[in-house]
This record gives sequence, C-alpha cells and structure tokens, in this order.
Amino acid sequence: KKTGVSLEIQQPTGNPAEKLNLMLASNDLPDLMSIARGDVLDKYIVAGALVPLDDLIEKYGPNIKKMYGDMLNKTRHTDGKNYYLANWYGLEQYPVFGFLMRMDVMKELGAGAKADNGEPFTTEEFVDLLRKFKEKYPNVNGKPSTAMTLNGENMGAITGTFKGMFGIMPFYETDGQLKSDVKDPKYLDMIKFMNALYREGLIDTEWATNKTQQYEQKLSSGAVFATADAFWNLGKPNTILKEAAADPSKAEESQFYPYKVVAPGVDPAKTTYGPKNSLGWDGIAISKSNKDPVSAIKFLDYLASEEGQYLLMWGVEGTHWDMKDGKHVPRPEVLEGFKKDWAGYSTDTGIRKWTWAIKNGPGEDGTPYDLIGRYETDAVAKLAIKNLADTSFDTALYDNLGPSGGTPEVIKQQKVNETVSKYFPRMVMAPSEAEAASLYDKMMKELETAGLSAIEKIYTDNYNKRKELWK
Repeated sequence: KKTGVSLEIQQPTGNPAEKLNLMLASNDLPDLMSIARGDVLDKYIVAGALVPLDDLIEKYGPNIKKMYGDMLNKTRHTDGKNYYLANWYGLEQYPVFGFLMRMDVMKELGAGAKADNGEPFTTEEFVDLLRKFKEKYPNVNGKPSTAMTLNGENMGAITGTFKGMFGIMPFYETDGQLKSDVKDPKYLDMIKFMNALYREGLIDTEWATNKTQQYEQKLSSGAVFATADAFWNLGKPNTILKEAAADPSKAEESQFYPYKVVAPGVDPAKTTYGPKNSLGWDGIAISKSNKDPVSAIKFLDYLASEEGQYLLMWGVEGTHWDMKDGKHVPRPEVLEGFKKDWAGYSTDTGIRKWTWAIKNGPGEDGTPYDLIGRYETDAVAKLAIKNLADTSFDTALYDNLGPSGGTPEVIKQQKVNETVSKYFPRMVMAPSEAEAASLYDKMMKELETAGLSAIEKIYTDNYNKRKELWK
C-alpha cells in the first residue's frame, strides 16, 4: 500500500546457488533478486544480468543515500558501479565468540567477583578455573567430568574463540603483504596453549569428533564446566540447565555465560572475538529483465528508509507497536508471540519475515531496527555484550580476497584449506609440545607444496585493489 508495488515471492527449493546458476544460464530472471554476497553474486554482475544502480539511486534514492552513506562506496564492483544494496549492513558492536563457563560453578570455584562485572580473565585465571573444576568435581552423576568440551562439527567457532584470545586477525599482515593467519607467530602460541590444555586433560578427548547433538547433550548433562563457541549456540543446553536447576531462584546462574580470556602479552582491547562484516550477508539487486527499474528502486528506497525499516522489522504502527514519548514501543503481545513461536508468529504477522536492505544498529530514536534480535536480550546476551562487544571488528576489508571461482587457483585454495583442517586437530592432540611444533612445521611445508605462496599473492593483490577502490 505504501509503495504501490506488489510482490510475488519465489523461494527456491534445494540448493539456492544451483538454482541461481540455472536461472543465469537460462536468462530467466525475476525483477528483483536477493543473492548471497560472494561468487554467485559476482558472476551475475560480470554476466551483465544486474542493472547498475548508481544513476537510479542518484535520481530516486534519497533514503538509500542517507541510510547507506559510505557503504555505497564499499559495495562498488571493480568497475566502480553499484549493482546491489547490502543487507544487514553496518558494523554492529555485538559479540560473537567467547569462552563460555557455568556461572554457578564459577562462583563455587571462587570467581564470583568476576562472574558479571565485565572484566576479562587472564589465561592463568582461566586455566586455574578449569583445574579447580576437575579437582572439585572429578565425577558428576557417577560419570567423569569434563572441564571443557568443544563442538567438532563447528571448527570455525573453536578457532574463532581461541584466535580471539590471541588477537589473531583474518590475515597476517607483514611488510605490506597479506599472509595466511597460520603464519602469524601467535598462531603457534595458540596451538601450544590448546595442546597444553589437552595434554593436561582439561579438554574433552572426544572434542574433534563431537557432533552438534552429542556436544549439546554433554553441555546439558551438568558434567561440563566450559566451552568455546558463539554464545547463541548454547540456547538448548542453557534451557535444559535452567529447567533442571535445584534452586529455581538460581536457575539463571546455572547457564553458560561468555567471557573474554586474554592471552599473555595481548592487549585486552585488541582481542578479536567479534568478527563482523559491515557489508552484510547478501544483497538485493534489480535484474536486467525488470521492465520498470524506476518503480523497483523507489520500492527499495522506501524499504531502506527509517519508516521502511520499522515496518519490515516491527510491524504496523497502532497494531504491533506504538510511538510513546518519541520512542518506538512494541506491544507486549508481539514480544510474547515471538517468544512462543518465532517462525509461526513471523509468518502470521509478516514482522521480520522479509528482511531486505536492513541496517544494523538503532534508529533515530535509539530503538534497534531488529526488534526481536536486539530490543529484549536475555541474561546471557546481556553479559555477552558487557564482556565482549568491544572485541567487534570489521572484516569487510579482508573477506572474499581469495581466487575467483572457476580459476585454477581455486583448487589450490581448497587444498590449502584441507591441509589446515587436517593438521589442526592433530596439533591440538599431539602427545607433547615438541610434537605439536613438529606437526606445525610439516603443515607449513605441505601448505607451500599446495600453493599457499601463490594464493597469498592473490590475497595481497585483491587487498590492495580493494583499498584503492574504497578510497
């Protein structure tokens, strides 16, 4: 009603990337397309399947220019033109990874003063807690306890957390060159630290083969003290632990909470637990098949506006929310509806069902555009923000710097990734620190054989081109 545009939504079944490739090959394109940022979106741009937006934005996109600002400069293609509007864009100071520990157990082990005051833990303090847990609780419910377990099915969360404590960036930048992060001297320090924990029996011996369901069962059992993960991945175990709490008044404390642990010699302010891409996850574009691109850009301009954001993410004023004292205030039944059945309530109301041209952060009155994800936060999320929000850093400059799809170098990149994945658990579980270091040396030789140096030249070249493009 607001825009005069009617939409017929097509949601592909099966693999979206395959569907998009077929659509491109057949030249059968819908008017508007939402595509994940990366190879497929780049392929559409190179093929000339998407309409350049610059002139349309200049003439019909005042809200786009206001809301996106410099982001339009950063989403330009190598030809200097914009072909899509980023979605979930803008750097948000919001935590990702962290070391999660049971708060009630922390208090029993003498760390109550740091349980919720926002202060980071030193490596020594963290290891001391793991040791104290094993000493005090060698067995729980008749079974051996585990100081720390990990989800072997989510290696990215494991490495993201441990790299975070050492302040390791996506690439190791030295002498104007971008190198793989495994060449950062702190990477081997990280491996040695993890190996020491494993050899001391403080890491679950089954960590590398744990599947998500098994991992969640272990966390829910009450026999585990800590893990390394994104805090939102522990929703199920935390719910079970709260329900099983012997003292209902202490149910909240029975959960796993995320904390910052700082490696020796690392500035706490330079830990890297929070990788976030300000360019977002996907982009919405106008295809060359669109017979009315002006109406399309006007539609997108409305979605990108302050009013459009709240309509998409909060619903209709007077029905789902009200303006009180100059602020957006959601109606209680809306918050309750999402708590009971997020997917069902979103489908019924339309709130947050379609998320296009969404901006991270708060609107002009300070309330977040993302009502359900940010307006009300539970105890775990609140402490995560307090402990780890300052570790957020923008990865946009480093993302997708590898070889282009379809080139021979892609095979080399794949071999490099497979080599690191093969050696990582072996190094962590090595029988001695010397053996862990030896395995690291073997990995580095294999990486060179796999073509890492050639890939690093591509990283550096693309990195320099991106910096030049963004000037």
